[in-house]
Amino acid sequence: MDDPGRQADAVMRAARVLMGVVARSVAEVEDQVSLPQLRVLVLVADRGSMNLGQVAEALGVHPSNATRTVERLVVAGLLRRTEDPSDRRYLALELTDAGHDVVQGVMGHRREAIAAIMSSMTSAQRRALARALESFAAAAGDPPHGEEAFLLGLSH
Repeated sequence: MDDPGRQADAVMRAARVLMGVVARSVAEVEDQVSLPQLRVLVLVADRGSMNLGQVAEALGVHPSNATRTVERLVVAGLLRRTEDPSDRRYLALELTDAGHDVVQGVMGHRREAIAAIMSSMTSAQRRALARALESFAAAAGDPPHGEEAFLLGLSH
C-alpha cells in the first residue's frame, strides 16, 4: 500500500470506526449530560482545576456560553466552584466525584469497545497498530499521553 491516497483512505476508514466508538460512548451518558457539558467535564478531568475564562478559551466559545454550561454542571452536582488559590478574583472549577464517574464511564466504554475490536487482531497486528497510531498522534502534535479532550473535538 504505497499509494498516499489509499493510505489516507485507510486512515479515514479507521477514523470512521473510532468515531462510531466515540459516538456510542457519548450516547451512554446523553441522559445525564449534553455533548457541550461532556466536553467541559472531559476538559476539566484532563487539565485539572480551571477557571471559567480558561474553559471558554479552550472550547473556543464566548464566556457567556461557557458560564451557562458550567452552571448546569454545578447544579447537576458534576462540577464544583471553589476559590482559586492562585488568584482570588477567579473561581476554580473542579470535578465532583459524580463528574469524575461520568468521565470515567465514557472513557471506560471507549477502551472496552476498542479492546473488543482489537481482540480479533493478532498480537503482532495490535503492536503494529499501536506504534502506527502513536506516530500518527505525534505527527498531529498530540502529546504522548494526550488529553481525552482531543477525542471530543477540543484543540490543545
